[in-house]
Amino acid sequence: MKTEATIIWTQTDEAPALATFSLLPIVQAFTKGTGVNVTLRDISLAGRIIANFPEKLTPAQKIPDYLAQLGELTQSPDANIIKLPNISASIPQLKAAIKELRDHGFDLPDYPEVPKNDAEKAIQERYGRVLGSAVNPVLREGNSDRRSPLSVKAFSKKHPHKLSPWKQDSKTHVSHMSAGDFYQSEISTVVRKPTDVRFEFVGQDGKVTVLRKNLHLEKDEILDCSTMNVAALRSFYEKEMQDAKAKGVLLSLHLKATMMKVSDPVMFGHAVTVYFKDVFEKHAATFKQIGVDPNMGLGDLYAKISKLDPAKKAEIEADIKATYEKRPPLAMVDSDKGITNLHAPNDIIVDASMPPMIRDSGGMWGTDGKLHDTKCLIPDRCYATAYKTIVEDCVKNGAYNPATMGSVPNVGLMARKAEEYGSHDKTFIAPGNGTIRIVTSSDEVLLEQKVATGDIFRACETQDVALKDWVQLALRRARATGAPAVFWLDKNRAHDAQIIARVESCLKESDTKGVEVRIMPPVEAMKFSLERIRKGQDTISVTGNVLRDYLTDLFPILEIGTSAKMLSIAPLLAGGALFETGAGGSAPKHVQQFQKEGYLRWDSLGEFSAFSASLEHVAQLTKNPKAAVLGDALDQAIGKFLENNKSPARKVGEIDNRGSHYYLATYWAEALAAQSKDPELRNRFTVVAKKLAESEAKINGELIGAQGKPVDLGGYYHPDPKKVEPAMRPSSTLNAIITSIA
Repeated sequence: MKTEATIIWTQTDEAPALATFSLLPIVQAFTKGTGVNVTLRDISLAGRIIANFPEKLTPAQKIPDYLAQLGELTQSPDANIIKLPNISASIPQLKAAIKELRDHGFDLPDYPEVPKNDAEKAIQERYGRVLGSAVNPVLREGNSDRRSPLSVKAFSKKHPHKLSPWKQDSKTHVSHMSAGDFYQSEISTVVRKPTDVRFEFVGQDGKVTVLRKNLHLEKDEILDCSTMNVAALRSFYEKEMQDAKAKGVLLSLHLKATMMKVSDPVMFGHAVTVYFKDVFEKHAATFKQIGVDPNMGLGDLYAKISKLDPAKKAEIEADIKATYEKRPPLAMVDSDKGITNLHAPNDIIVDASMPPMIRDSGGMWGTDGKLHDTKCLIPDRCYATAYKTIVEDCVKNGAYNPATMGSVPNVGLMARKAEEYGSHDKTFIAPGNGTIRIVTSSDEVLLEQKVATGDIFRACETQDVALKDWVQLALRRARATGAPAVFWLDKNRAHDAQIIARVESCLKESDTKGVEVRIMPPVEAMKFSLERIRKGQDTISVTGNVLRDYLTDLFPILEIGTSAKMLSIAPLLAGGALFETGAGGSAPKHVQQFQKEGYLRWDSLGEFSAFSASLEHVAQLTKNPKAAVLGDALDQAIGKFLENNKSPARKVGEIDNRGSHYYLATYWAEALAAQSKDPELRNRFTVVAKKLAESEAKINGELIGAQGKPVDLGGYYHPDPKKVEPAMRPSSTLNAIITSIA
């Protein structure tokens, strides 16, 4: 049996990437000589762009396709990957990253929004590999076990964060479609034997156009497809906009344009053109000429019209302003900068925008910089009803109490690109009136949907091996915790009906003695969980891939104030493990603050917890006693870190991310010095702990002294390591102690 192990630490984007410059040297120093090697791999947005376009780059500029390498590693039992939050790039973010790289001397092609030839189509397709959630489907070759660590939950109860009170007369509510959505149209089947399929559009004239070829399907996997009727969607938007105006509430749209990178930007674009319909109708010719893309939001419109004749630009801006007088006020993403809810699709990510609204008494920001009641548009009923239920519960029963509330950990069906989060390459915009069908190599039609021009067709897969593993993981967590496991499945939804049949079959074949298992539709599951959470009771949510994503932001933000502190473990199907470190939704704001005033608020507690679990996995897999000692000591250090409240504060002059790393290192060294299982580690870290403790005042002075002035990172998407490292490691005293660890 191998006693050596390699842990892959991922270099990603924004605040987590900056924090890595400070934290990783500590981690590598503490594990030196223990048989645990911690190696960095670049899967950032910029890194993935560079890896996909090496042709015209210099040898010094080229980097390997580390994401592909890690994808291969997930198929090995030796895989041990710590995955930090990364940018799921929208087209505006992709274009900004390309521009920055070009400014840095990288010879990369521009992103062709509307390809004019085959060469540009090929470029667009290659850039498509880094758009949206390009990382997660590659690495998530296992199902998800996500929960708040016990120490984090205990600290949150002892030191509860604030949840704003709800008014019983709150007008905030969720609105969704009642017909024409994905939920209504969904059909599903079970694949009875392995086969290859193609996707075809059949026009009313009988002409067949192949949309995609050679998708391989496994035996017993569940295949489904659904459509979003855009006429019904636009009608829904118009009706709800008028209703928001009549009720005197803000209007906010909530989609997932990153993970649903084909369907949801289109749905976003329809909201833009319905809200500003007079503007788009009046200036249709001009917008076509200058290439305005409503799917990219109002921000794209402003960028494009900035190049027009000043008089024409002023005319359009006046028409936009006039629209605001007739339409309901939009919720603001940034009131100070005038950025609305319809400015950019990546600004209204549902799992990042809905939980803070619920936390903040059901309010979203208006143009006046104050919170107001809002109408939340979540068009599709597949998932809107869960949010609708919790909003109604808050209106009726008030805010939750973090000091007493229970937990809703999650077991998520994530492996093998399960469900909608694996649908990117099977989503199409109908080119005309007709039918889109899925056809086997033997010309059997498995599924088909009638479509009208512009309708959104989406197909999803759920493999049998992933589904069975998901059920067993749920049973293990229920048995380990004693909490009931609730499968959030709706028998009236075609896909869920297939899943329910498979879950019931798996449960019959499994040992469920002493375990409480329920299958409930999302509305009832949410009500059940909320009743228990108010009583201080825990309930395991066992969900599909999308609800996994939504609920593991929603409940942590209410329970512990952030999802960045969650522990997310994906036991990989091949035997390895993926450890994810929390959400990165606030990462951009943290970077902006750091650039402006040298203060980084990012909390690395998620990384601490993930690394502790990673060391535990190493110890179990390799029987390396040093890994076990390191992991146990890190657990103790995290507990002391929380008890002493050494997480980053909020403003200059107080502890920030870098200071939190110092205290984590100090407490970790003290725990290693105090243990008796490994004398060599005890002796090594007795000296380190003494130096760190004695230098506290000096180190804090150096760290806080580095705050309060602008920081030049040399780039946002592709920062310069020579500038970032001194900014993130400004304490020469701390650096010397870490370097001295033998």
